[in-house]
Amino acid sequence: MPVFDFSSIPENEKKQDPVCSYTMFRSNEATASPEKPILILDNSSEPWKHHAIGVFGNQNKRTNFEFREEGSSAYADILQIDARFVSLVRWLGENHINVRLSGENREEGYAVYKIRETAFGGGTKLSAEDGFLQFMMERLFASSAPAEEEQGEDEEEDGDDMKLTSLQSISDFMTCAGRTMPENIRLWARRNLAVARSHEVSPEERRHAQRALSIMMNIQWKGNYFEAIDPMEARRILDEELYGMEKVKQRIMETIIQINRTHTLPAYGLLLVGPAGTGKSQIAYAVARILKLPWTTLDMSSINDPEQLTGSSRIYANAKPGIIMEAFSMAGESNLVFIINELDKAANGKGNGNPADVLLTLLDNLGFTDNYMECTVPTFGVYPIATANDKEQISAPLMSRFAVIDIPDYTPEEKKIIFSRFALPKVLKRIGLQANECTLTEEGLDAVVEIYSNTSGIRDLEQAAEHLAANALYQIEVDGVKEVVFDAEKVKKLFL
Repeated sequence: MPVFDFSSIPENEKKQDPVCSYTMFRSNEATASPEKPILILDNSSEPWKHHAIGVFGNQNKRTNFEFREEGSSAYADILQIDARFVSLVRWLGENHINVRLSGENREEGYAVYKIRETAFGGGTKLSAEDGFLQFMMERLFASSAPAEEEQGEDEEEDGDDMKLTSLQSISDFMTCAGRTMPENIRLWARRNLAVARSHEVSPEERRHAQRALSIMMNIQWKGNYFEAIDPMEARRILDEELYGMEKVKQRIMETIIQINRTHTLPAYGLLLVGPAGTGKSQIAYAVARILKLPWTTLDMSSINDPEQLTGSSRIYANAKPGIIMEAFSMAGESNLVFIINELDKAANGKGNGNPADVLLTLLDNLGFTDNYMECTVPTFGVYPIATANDKEQISAPLMSRFAVIDIPDYTPEEKKIIFSRFALPKVLKRIGLQANECTLTEEGLDAVVEIYSNTSGIRDLEQAAEHLAANALYQIEVDGVKEVVFDAEKVKKLFL
């Protein structure tokens, strides 16, 4: 149990056993308020001011806070504290960092809901412009409460104390985050920090260890709890992004309802199979938007070697993480949507091995190991959405990891509606034309759809809309016409 105290305690009292005055409560609140504070201080002796300056104590005797004002000091025990912030408060006390508390006197005590670093009495601020402390607070608020109380922390690793700002920040972050990080990542980080600080290893090893730490600490490792999603808003997004496809929308809505019931992601991702240009990627982006998760794409047609996904070993000077680990780093969190394009080309590797085999470990939600990071990272917050043109080219093990949704091609009538209601108005708005300046007759619309009747999807229709709008703009600007109406004859003359 961590305790905090002040260096001003008399020497004859320091021999007493440490006293922990607080109890911990577990919270997953994303913000703090007087009703849901970070910690509660004892105010039975006197009410404290709304903004109070002082320091948390070091680990010698009692868990309390020293209020400093007008040349005098007053002490208050910590009565309750959010379990996520125990390590941070200990770090503030160990480094004697002056802070300003914002709180409110309530029946249960002085409820602290904001902590800011401040220079006081000539003290030096450890984190410039309060940046590190506020960054740390944001990360802890985004974390889940640790599963168990911190006990028996090991001593700091042996190694040379390198005075590098980046390493110091990483070390401070690890100390403050405590057990809010996954246990295996916390232990991995301690080992790599020892390597990064040591002069008993080569400079390359130190550089790789520091780079790996920087990547790993940049990621917010979240739990597997997902907030409920508004079904009405989800349906609105689907209708906004997609025309028709009622069976597809129904399947996605079923997934949303399942998440709302279980508050976890489904065991299987989505595999969207259909002809090119039918909007498979657009569906994937819409799902990511509904889930309110960052997304990343893996283009399997351009991945020829499994090492592109898994990274290279640190034994090489030019070693680097794989695409999957970089995706976590770019997203900044462990919960994200992986959009795997052209899954049917995943087995076409030209290097040593099959890229498709690497995907199996990512899709099993048992953890993914990158060769460069040398650590298994949790993947229960990863939701995979794959696209493919031909599911016959996908191996049975890969297929078994997905719920398959067949995306049919559009009918001629659907293509007409998509072209007239969506494709053409979108292009006109983008290039600054009014709707009446570029129009099609019914026969002209039939002619456009007929010309592209042998092509799948709507990409060619979108390009046709671009061509028509550009031609209309040319006639208006160069020939001086007021508006352009395309009938069947004009359409055929333009495209054929």
